[in-house]
Amino acid sequence: MTYGVGLTVTLRLRLGAHDAHYAGELVDGARMLALFGDVATEILTRLDGDEGLFRAYEMVEFLAPVRSGDFIEATGVVTRVGNTSRTIAFEARKVVENSRKPELAASAADALAQPVVVCRALGTCVVPRELQRRPRLVLPSLTSHAPDFAKLPEPHPIITPPPNVIVTPPPSDVILTAAIVGAEVTRQQTPHVPITAEEIAIEAAKCREAGAAVIHLHVRHPDGRPAQSTELFQAAIDAIRKRTDVIIQTSTGGAVGMGVDERAGPLGCKPEMATLNCGTINFGDEIFDNPRPLIRDLAKRIRAAGSVPELECYDVSHVDEALVLLKEGAISTPLHFQFVLGIAGGIGAREDVLRFLVSQLPPNSTWGCAAVGRHQKPMTELAMTMGGHARVGLEDNIYLEKGVLAEGSAPLVARAAAFAKSIGREPAMPERARHLLGLPARA
Repeated sequence: MTYGVGLTVTLRLRLGAHDAHYAGELVDGARMLALFGDVATEILTRLDGDEGLFRAYEMVEFLAPVRSGDFIEATGVVTRVGNTSRTIAFEARKVVENSRKPELAASAADALAQPVVVCRALGTCVVPRELQRRPRLVLPSLTSHAPDFAKLPEPHPIITPPPNVIVTPPPSDVILTAAIVGAEVTRQQTPHVPITAEEIAIEAAKCREAGAAVIHLHVRHPDGRPAQSTELFQAAIDAIRKRTDVIIQTSTGGAVGMGVDERAGPLGCKPEMATLNCGTINFGDEIFDNPRPLIRDLAKRIRAAGSVPELECYDVSHVDEALVLLKEGAISTPLHFQFVLGIAGGIGAREDVLRFLVSQLPPNSTWGCAAVGRHQKPMTELAMTMGGHARVGLEDNIYLEKGVLAEGSAPLVARAAAFAKSIGREPAMPERARHLLGLPARA
């Protein structure tokens, strides 16, 4: 790694009345940028022995209001070191705020268990070569051990999570995947799950119109039972192809209890993409069995079909297994990961979990997030803010909001697409998604 990349500095201060320039004690956004300038100065002093010059901001986002009396924690992370330039990613979080409730005293304040990100930026500083002294690197102090809870007034205090600075601006394109059928959802749970090839094709076209570029495909027998036969998949694929140009990604997971030959049935259709489950998990009260020989068998069959695998990860160890597969030559770069969160028995649907998973990926990988039930909306939106892609649909969640069934997967796609646009990202069209995923263009 380049010398200095990853160097992190955090400053914390309380904003006073002199910082407020607007009605309601609102603080000017320029104060956040000045605070980032202070962070940059400390970084450059530690790295180069010189304060340097702040050249420009490449990106600035003001995300939440800041008021007089708020405590702000500003963090900077060095992301690139050139001959004279240093690129730094910044994030400012509100960690304490005045309560401002009429029934409380004016001095009432609250420490936030979940700090609020108020500003992000990406900037470049310059230190002329002749001013670079490269002193011995003195790192900021770190907490060396956990606090002694027995000595605290509260036996089980909430620990504020550390800052997680987004070190690169998210790409403008986001790939939305619609999981429209699944293997577990039944018509008794929702009448909107498609069963026949024609129903599946109609829903796929609606999802494409709503912003989806990929259809994650399962099929069913006429009575609704999950199926993995080549014939049923081919009928659904043909029906979809008559209506829309989406990328079709077939499941090789099938349903719990299926053998490898049955699970591999869709590969007879030579789909553009196919899922590769990278490990075993408890799946509710059942076991989704993916022993290592089976994973390698399916990887070989996916390659023979000319399909690109999507690496399905339900646990941290599944990421490690995918990287072993790459080392063995069973799969090839570029890699595309799908993190499936919130399944009972699998990894939890939490921000710290998703950020850790992403931190383990090799460079130039693409990744997306799927989450079940009520976790679908917050976790896929988090993934999109982090620069990842998102999967939504009835396979993972049948509700548009609490107690309200989604009338198909298309409304869930439309909601995800609207969120993407609200943060400056545009849902990728299928041909653009093919390029991003390393798939050949369709003839």
